[in-house]
Parts: sequence; structure tokens; C-alpha cells
Amino acid sequence: MEDLLQVGVITSTHGIRGEVKVFPTTDDAARFKKLKNVILDNGKEHRDLEITSVKFFKNQVILKFKGIDDINDVEKIGRASCREKYKKAPLFVTRENAVPLEENEYFIADLIGLSVISDEGEELGVIADVLQTGANDVYVVKKAGANDLLIPAIKDCILDVDVENGTMKVHLLAGLR
Repeated sequence: MEDLLQVGVITSTHGIRGEVKVFPTTDDAARFKKLKNVILDNGKEHRDLEITSVKFFKNQVILKFKGIDDINDVEKIGRASCREKYKKAPLFVTRENAVPLEENEYFIADLIGLSVISDEGEELGVIADVLQTGANDVYVVKKAGANDLLIPAIKDCILDVDVENGTMKVHLLAGLR
């Protein structure tokens, strides 16, 4: 399990007062209202940033950080070694600052890499990605020499998730192969 969980990616600056636009990678962008700090990965190091204001614009979150008061300050928090600077820099939170999970909810970072086994004992592969659709998530299961399996994250299919032991037991409904 990873200690840091990604919550967004900086896409650009917003105005001249040091705000940045962030594409949220969390399922609920409103969670940014509760965040006090994020960790920016600038490619060389992690930097703690204190959030002082949160606004929403279209599908993005606009964040203002303490001590970042103009567009030039934003340039300094980014990737100094490349021309992209702060753009595409991911923002993380620690597990302690993550939103508490409900029963049968998991962080995507914890699901990636789980071994998937059918209820008949067949090893189906490992979870390589999680697609977030409108109705339910879909787990992409990869296995060498086989087509990807797309398994919907519904009670009829997902029988058991054991993050600690790295396994997921599933029932394959007709037509999933």
C-alpha cells in the first residue's frame, strides 16, 4: 500500500494572484474543501503546501497556497529542471489526511496489482487499471497471453477483496470473457 494518494494534477495557473487550476483525480472534487495540506511532487522532491482557498470552475478545482501570492511564485513551486515547470505536477495527500472509506470502498492505488482469482479457483490475472464509469467502476484485469478482462465492480461479481494479502475473488457473469 502506498503512503501517498494522488488527489489531483496541476494543469495551469489561474490569474496572476498565485492560484492554480487542478484536475481532480479523486471521485469527489468537493473533498478539496476539507483538505488543509497537499504534497506536490515536482519531479525531484515532495513539497508540502498549505491550502488557503478552494474554488471550483467547470471540471477543475482552483487552489491558492499559503506563501504563493503571484504567478511568479507558482513557477517556483514547479519543476525547475524542465520547461514544463509546475504543469502536470501531481498533488498527493497522506493516508492520514485521506477521506475515510466506507465499507467495501477501496483506494484505487490499493487495488492496482491485486491478483484476481475466480470463485472456481482460476487465476485470471492482476488488476492493471480501474475505469470509472457513471454506473460503477470497472476493473481491468491483465494476464500475459490473454485478452484483458473487464469486470464490473458490483456485488454479483466482486466476492471478496483482501488488500492485505493482495487478492480479489470474483464471480464471472456470463459474457464477461
